[in-house]
This record gives sequence, structure tokens and C-alpha cells, in this order.
Amino acid sequence: MSVLSVHAPRGLASSAPLLHFGSPSGQGDGSAHWLLKRNCALAPRQLLGAYLLLCLLALAISFGFWQRGALFILPFAGLELIAAGAAFLLYARHAADRERLVLRPGLLTVECTLGRHTERVEFAPAWVRVEPEHNDRSLIELSGQGRRVWVGRFVRPELRRALADELRLALRRCSTASRAAAPVAGTESDS
Repeated sequence: MSVLSVHAPRGLASSAPLLHFGSPSGQGDGSAHWLLKRNCALAPRQLLGAYLLLCLLALAISFGFWQRGALFILPFAGLELIAAGAAFLLYARHAADRERLVLRPGLLTVECTLGRHTERVEFAPAWVRVEPEHNDRSLIELSGQGRRVWVGRFVRPELRRALADELRLALRRCSTASRAAAPVAGTESDS
């Protein structure tokens, strides 16, 4: 196991803590994004290649037995490949599951993709509540303005509290940055 440690030179270190689950946008306005996705060993294209290799191998072996007179091996190999194909299809359908959160000044967008279903919810960052659903290890509920969505499905349960804390901090930082950037009424001079 390797560990990468990066230290900023003195005087250049940011006063804002680093995001562990997300990435800052670099615009200095508090914007950030998080991409939480399923940890898959094989991408759908790699899975297709593995399935085709499995089919080729199983059919070659069963055809060899069929030529030697074992007639029932080939149909059972076909059934086996259909069952494996159905399991691989189900796996591939959910391999792209993800949760994407994008925080910009004045807008938090949450997209949850599970299978073919995508849910998109938008919030005003100043009004978002970030709470665990039941306890620190449960899904994180984002709610506000009469809407709610749960995130954290693809984060280990023991790390969900840290994700919730990071989201709260980023929302607070973005709200502070947007208030600081907004002009105060009555401060413009008529020249």
C-alpha cells in the first residue's frame, strides 16, 4: 500500500480543508462536485468480452463432447450460458449506478442514477439540511424546499458521517462565498 502526501509551500497553504470525497471546482467561489459510484471490477465492455470468451470456451468443450456421443452436454451448456448471460446483464445494468452532486453558488444539483432510472433534484444551498436518515451509518438525507433525496449508497457505512460533514462544510462555504460576492444594497456610489 502506498501513501501520497502533498504539502503546500509555506504561505501558500489554503485555509479551507481539502475535500476527501469531492473535488473543488477551482473557481474560488466555493463550487465543488462529488461523484459517488459503485466499485465495479469490470466495466460493461470488459464484461461483454469476458462473456464472449466464456461462451466460446464452453461451446468448444461441449461441441467436443457432442462429437464423442454425449448429446445432452451441448443443450445444458446452452442453458448455462443463457443463465450466465442474464446474470451478467443484470450486473452490467447496475455497473454505471452513481450519485453526482454539483455545488455552485446558489444551486446544489443531485443526480442519482440506479439502473435506467435517473432522479435529479435541485436545491438552494442555503436551505439544504444534511442529516443521516436514522443513525451515523445510514444513508444521508438532503432535504429542503419540500424535496428530499438520499445519498451515500456507494460509500462505506462507517464513512457516511464524514461525507455528511464534508457536504455541510461545503454548503456553508459556498453560502458564505456567495454572500460575500453579492453586492450590499446602498453601497454603490453615484459618480
